[in-house]
Amino acid sequence: MRYTLRQLQVFLATAHHENISLAAAELNMSQSAASSALKELESQFDIQLFDRVGKRLQINELGHSLRPQAQALLDQASDLQSAFSQHQTPGDLKVGATLTIGNYLAVPIMSAYKKQHPGAQVALEVSNTETIAKRVANFELDIGLIEGELQSPSLELIEWCEDELCVFAAPNDPLTKRRKITDQHLLAAKWIVRESGSGTRQTFDRAMSGILPDLNIELELQHTEAIKRAVEAQLGIGCLSKVTLKEAFKRGSLKEIKIPQRNFKRRFYFVLHQQKYISAGIEKWISLCKKQR
Repeated sequence: MRYTLRQLQVFLATAHHENISLAAAELNMSQSAASSALKELESQFDIQLFDRVGKRLQINELGHSLRPQAQALLDQASDLQSAFSQHQTPGDLKVGATLTIGNYLAVPIMSAYKKQHPGAQVALEVSNTETIAKRVANFELDIGLIEGELQSPSLELIEWCEDELCVFAAPNDPLTKRRKITDQHLLAAKWIVRESGSGTRQTFDRAMSGILPDLNIELELQHTEAIKRAVEAQLGIGCLSKVTLKEAFKRGSLKEIKIPQRNFKRRFYFVLHQQKYISAGIEKWISLCKKQR
C-alpha cells in the first residue's frame, strides 16, 4: 500500500482547517512532520490536493472528490480498532442536533448510549438545521438530528419521527379565550418566532402560507426558552414544538391556541453524509433514538 492512515489523517485535518499548523496541532504532530506527510502523499501519486492561497491551503476539486473516501476509510479503521479491542463495542460519536431536539430529546438518548457503553464519549453540538447540515456535509459531525427538510446532493435524510408545532400565548391573552381563531386574528397578532434557517421557522412559514408576508413578526429569537419568556411577558404570541411546551402548559404559565385550519405537523430526520461509513456507534445511536421517541 502506497499511503498510510497517518497521511490520510493529515490530509483530512488540513482540509478541515485549511492550515497545516492547525492540522498538526490537532494530530499532536510537529508542523514539519505534518507538512512532510502531506507532501509525500501527493508526490507518491503525482497529484495536488490543495491550492496554495497565501497562508491557506484550499482543497481543490481532486481533493474534494477524494475526501469522502478517505474519511470513510479512516472511520472503518477506527471501527476495526474498536472491534479488536472491545469486540465491536460502539465507540465515540460526534452528534449535531437542532435546538428543539438537542435541548429536549438528545440528552436522554446520550444518557442511554453512555450507560450501555460506559467508555464511549458523545460530543453534542446544538445549532439550527442549516448549520448542522453544513457540518455533517463537511464531515465535522458523524450524524445530525434535524427538524427541517433540506436539499443537498451530498446528504441523506432518514425519517425519524413525527412532531407538531403549536401556537401559544400568555394565559390572559384575549386569543386564549376565543373559541375560533381566524386568519384576521393571526394577522392582528404580534409574533415571536425562531430565526430563518431553523427547522421550526421553516414549518411555521409553511403553515402560514397565504398570509405569511402580512404577519407582524415582532421578534426573531434563536432560543426556544427566550421565546417562551417573551410570550410569558406578553410581548406577543409564539409558535414552537409541543415537545418544548409540555412543562409550561402543565404549570399554566403558557396556554395553547388551537388553529385547526393550519397544518403544523412535521417530521424529525437523521442526516448523514451519503459517503459516510455507518459505524456500529451510528447504528446504535439511531436505534436508541427510535426507541426513545
